[in-house]
Amino acid sequence: MMRRNKRIDVLMLLLLCGTFSRCNAQSSYGTDQLVLTKTIPLPGVKGRIDHLDVNLKEGIVYVAALGNNTLEVVDLSTGRVIHSIGGLEEPQGIGYIPQTGEVFVANGGTGDCYFFNARTFEKVATIHLGSDADDVRYDSAAEKIYVGYGSGGIAVIDAVSHRQVGDIKLPAHPESFQLDKGLNLVFVNLPDAGVVGVADLGKSMLVGKWANGQISANFPMALDTARHRVLVGYRHPARMLVYDGRTGKELSSGVMTGDADDLYYDEATGMVFVSGGAGAVSIFRQEGEGAYKQTANIPTRSGARTSLLVPEWRMLVVAARASSGQPAGLLIYHLPK
Repeated sequence: MMRRNKRIDVLMLLLLCGTFSRCNAQSSYGTDQLVLTKTIPLPGVKGRIDHLDVNLKEGIVYVAALGNNTLEVVDLSTGRVIHSIGGLEEPQGIGYIPQTGEVFVANGGTGDCYFFNARTFEKVATIHLGSDADDVRYDSAAEKIYVGYGSGGIAVIDAVSHRQVGDIKLPAHPESFQLDKGLNLVFVNLPDAGVVGVADLGKSMLVGKWANGQISANFPMALDTARHRVLVGYRHPARMLVYDGRTGKELSSGVMTGDADDLYYDEATGMVFVSGGAGAVSIFRQEGEGAYKQTANIPTRSGARTSLLVPEWRMLVVAARASSGQPAGLLIYHLPK
């Protein structure tokens, strides 16, 4: 995520709203839909926490501790940090590569992307992307890593050979993006350009733009691949919009938690989870064709923007930064059976 613009974003929120707790605040309700079962401390971690990924086989979560310049390796079964990789430069995007047993880390400070052996934690390869390497998506079937970076691009990297094999040029820095393999498209949030971009994966080029209109700061995104629906979270004002991925038509709009940075669609339940720095997770459920209704607003912690949905375990992991005397930690929530 583009560092300069994010700071401006935060300052604007503070000036306009006073605090995150008052800005776009909603009352808590529906708390039976997501239950806090455990809090895992992240000892010594300071500053903002960015994205996460999971090693399902080993039960390990990898945490990009951006403000701490570390990658935290957390064992969910023991509830402990088992390793911390230091010497990073504002780590942002994370991807676990099961075929090679490696962890991919995108550094915003330098644009360097590192591959680490997931067992020894040794660095095995480096790819330089120029600047602000950010969000990461891994296409496991094609063994390709997609990384948003710089003032406008998504790099395509071969996960096995550790080589960049493609590049999609964009008009602004990309925030969250999603691959729709059925449509052979990638949808990408471009908040500085005021649009949601649509790129052709085969041609590696932008083929469409959906204007944001009267709302702005589109950061998180999720995808309903079966219905080709694109779910986009906006910060000004805090709303979730749902688009038809084939036409760009807006299908639904609803209020959500403020300062959102991660958004997930769970195919098994049809539920949508949005985590925001305003200190809550908003939950939506699909009602009818194209309509989504908010059914819960679960309190977390102020500043806890990022999260990770692990549908195989019916789990949502929320990353909470150190603040107000509370240490950094992972808040482990479960969906009741």
